[in-house]
Amino acid sequence: MNTKLPLFTRAARVWAAVLVLAALAARAPQARAQEIRAFTGHTGPVWSVSFSPDETRALSGSWDTTLKLWDVSADAVSAGAGREIRTFAGHRGYVFSASFSPDGTQALSGSWDNTMKLWDLATGRVIRTFTGHTEPVWSVSFSPDGTLALSGSFDATVKLWNLASDAASASGGREIPATASALRTFTGHTGPVWSVSFSPDGTRALSGSGDTTVKLWDVASGAASASGGREIPATASALRTFAGHTKAVWSVSFSPDGTQAISGSGDTTIKLWDVATGREIRTFTGHTGVVRSVCFSPDGTRVLSGSDDTTVRLWDVATGREIRAFTGHKDIVLSVSFSPDGTRALSGSEDATIKLWAVEP
Repeated sequence: MNTKLPLFTRAARVWAAVLVLAALAARAPQARAQEIRAFTGHTGPVWSVSFSPDETRALSGSWDTTLKLWDVSADAVSAGAGREIRTFAGHRGYVFSASFSPDGTQALSGSWDNTMKLWDLATGRVIRTFTGHTEPVWSVSFSPDGTLALSGSFDATVKLWNLASDAASASGGREIPATASALRTFTGHTGPVWSVSFSPDGTRALSGSGDTTVKLWDVASGAASASGGREIPATASALRTFAGHTKAVWSVSFSPDGTQAISGSGDTTIKLWDVATGREIRTFTGHTGVVRSVCFSPDGTRVLSGSDDTTVRLWDVATGREIRAFTGHKDIVLSVSFSPDGTRALSGSEDATIKLWAVEP
């Protein structure tokens, strides 16, 4: 009996094998990203990192209660420098969140001491301390025009603050007394608010919570109708609630065009959402630990994530495919950030270091 397969059958099987291998190769992550430099100086976990708008500096917030400003300019790093510029001391508890103002002259920070602080980066002094939250402030965010701020807290609320008057009235190097209340408090979450983010046009806000949901809020009405320094009663409900995660949502961010949102969760997944409808578009899987931080690339085509599995990962938004893994941290990755031009990335870790990466190897 002839046991040889017909030629066309053997060819078909070979072609099928080629297709399988090609599919596996397409799904497999590409080469690991290149670590450019590690920054040391904090004496506790680094909970927050971000680039300045001009890409020359980085800001970090740590459990050691300080913020630090770093030189990450291309010239400094290529020369083997990348020094610490300044340390900001003033909080009486861990610093969980730190962010540059849109013009790069100021910074916001949120802390375990239940306050948010506004800092002058040139001098290192506190411009104003904002009180009103009854529990630690886990996340802060500037509005795109720098006149407003959002804060999210363990007290399950999101607060909207006016910054414009504070900066304008700062004089004599003195800290301005804190206001008694925010412009508006947004209630609706039933767990800690771990993350807040303004939309690119400044009219809406996202919040991620320990209650496993993401909420969308109308910020414009709260800001526009504020008068007399009084807090406006919060709306009864959010514009929209995004449900799908099975554990706490640790990080949220809008896409650059404001039409999509990304969220990272304790369920080890990242989810992409349609902001207009609340529909889940895609789930990104690959991390083996809590996803602590997520952000979009400046062009909106990629997502960066940091996880308890000690890795930073780069994802393709259109397909949900993992492009690349960044390994080197010795502990949990708590925060990630893209440079404004999308070519570099920062990560902050439980190992008390900050790492600067080349996104493309």
